[in-house]
Amino acid sequence: MECIVHFQVIYPQPQERKSLRGLIFVGQGQEPANSQLSSMFKDMGFHVRLEDEAQLLFKPVDASANFEYIRVTELDTGEEVYKEDKDLKSILEHLLPRRF
Repeated sequence: MECIVHFQVIYPQPQERKSLRGLIFVGQGQEPANSQLSSMFKDMGFHVRLEDEAQLLFKPVDASANFEYIRVTELDTGEEVYKEDKDLKSILEHLLPRRF
């Protein structure tokens, strides 16, 4: 299964953000492992290490790299996640007439 990884590369001078995407193949219903993300970045020419697992923040291994850090913003596996919006449902129940 494909997972599209949306991420931002932050450059120091001038403070610039580039939004990029990468592709990783994972098992059904799974998200990519941190090692897979690091490997994907390496294949793209970004040699990084995981700095903050909770925020999926990666910093360059080499201090002379031309970027400050990479932050993963979204992991898109193509699966729709449905979550009922209780507030919207309540508003609709009050606005729409009931049919008996």
